[in-house]
Amino acid sequence: MNSMDSAELVKQPQDVTENPYRKSRKEAQKANLLLGAEEEPACQFFFDLSKQQGRKRPSDGKEGRHFQPKQARKPPQPTGPCWFCLASPEVEKHLVVSIGTHCYLALAKGGLSNDHVLILPIGHYQSVVELSSEVVEEVEKYKSALKKFFQSKGKRYVLFERNYRSQHLQLQVIPVSLTCCASEDIKESFIVQAQEQQIELLELPEHSDIKQIAQPGTPYFYVELDTGEKLFHRIKKNFPLQFGREVLASEAILNIPDRADWRQCKSTREEEEALSKAFREDFEPFDFSLLQ
Repeated sequence: MNSMDSAELVKQPQDVTENPYRKSRKEAQKANLLLGAEEEPACQFFFDLSKQQGRKRPSDGKEGRHFQPKQARKPPQPTGPCWFCLASPEVEKHLVVSIGTHCYLALAKGGLSNDHVLILPIGHYQSVVELSSEVVEEVEKYKSALKKFFQSKGKRYVLFERNYRSQHLQLQVIPVSLTCCASEDIKESFIVQAQEQQIELLELPEHSDIKQIAQPGTPYFYVELDTGEKLFHRIKKNFPLQFGREVLASEAILNIPDRADWRQCKSTREEEEALSKAFREDFEPFDFSLLQ
């Protein structure tokens, strides 16, 4: 529908007839004369427009009750235990480093580096395309804050999302040293390694929105560079779950191939708590949630 011409959208199909219940103005005036001036004016079927708006038309002559105000739509609930819903007992809260109104920031478990973080919605959403406008706005705030934070450390970030065999949205944010490689080199590495595995990565137009490309429930893989450039793959069959980490851990970028699988990078709880505390203190000057 977004690509259709407006004239096509309002075009009537063939063999359309007039509404048989709609009277012409002259017929309506004639009917009113026959009924007499004392007759009460006709009411709309669902709502009585002669009464105060916002009240349901009474069916028994009594005053109708007020409508209840429309409740804000709640995010869908997980079908089972979720490791990333902030209210869930499964969440490893010692990894959390910042909490906003709609999102929170946490260190990645088994991260590629000590400052590998996740942007996650507090409520249960499966992917970016399902987020409400308020959540999207706060995601952008966290992305902007992290970009400034990593720039102050002489780094740029790479962000990716894998909406495939995952229950809760996880935006992976991995910093890469400015002296390591340029953004163009990172993009080239993703494209080359995708081709080797027969994965079609498409470059999205500038200022495009992923919601224009993928519908809720559509499996996909998505990469965003600090330059704003975006790469997208619509998953149609099996997809390597560690693809994003494998590209970033490769010799072409971080050169830590042994950390491509997060399960091989586990730390003790004490080590994780120390890393979280250090990151939280370092990120504090850039953390907008502390000013709310």
